[in-house]
Amino acid sequence: MPSEILTPRRPVFYGRRRGKRLRQRGHDLLDTLLPRLAVARPNEHDHLDPRSLFDTPLRAVWLEIGFGGGEHLAAQAAAHPDVGILGGEVFVNGVVSLLNHCDKGGLRNVRIFPDDVRHLLPALPDACVEKAFVLFPDPWPKKRHADRRFIGPENLPVLARLLADDGELRVASDDPTYIDWALSHLRASPDFTLTVATGQRPESWQPTRYEAKANIAGRVCVYMSARRKPR
Repeated sequence: MPSEILTPRRPVFYGRRRGKRLRQRGHDLLDTLLPRLAVARPNEHDHLDPRSLFDTPLRAVWLEIGFGGGEHLAAQAAAHPDVGILGGEVFVNGVVSLLNHCDKGGLRNVRIFPDDVRHLLPALPDACVEKAFVLFPDPWPKKRHADRRFIGPENLPVLARLLADDGELRVASDDPTYIDWALSHLRASPDFTLTVATGQRPESWQPTRYEAKANIAGRVCVYMSARRKPR
């Protein structure tokens, strides 16, 4: 499992890399299934066609950044077998959880980047992604940590480059500070049009475990959708 992080001058936007000790099945999945689904970390000047990562022709490629336990990504993959879904996640236990979903569901249209996704995105070509998901990311609510929030001035232009014209960016959070931050940056972006900001999960969105935890705790979730403006 890759362990490097970006230079300290470029803040990380995620928290811990490991959680509870893995059971034997988790180790087995990392040893046997992950090598078949993992995307290798590109070199600095590499170019990578995401469609080449999959075994069958695809209608589209979607991207989920920070897939957590993988339940959303797996549900989308099962519901859209003609779409290749590329997920990035540094949390080892989350990677194991997604591998378990893929194994039990027989999902063949999933690929995993088990590292900081910012090492992967520069290698992907322009307009190669139809949908991108950033769901319940680490909120970094303290003001001094604002530059660690993924939706912001550094990463929105990258997502805009990767999304096809009229492509959709979905963002969800239960943290009021992060919600305000994301809404302000999406509205200010020259590349996106904010189309949805609602407290009710839209029907086409799959639930996540973080959403369930927020609901149990009585926190309000906000679901945001933005469209990539034509180039």
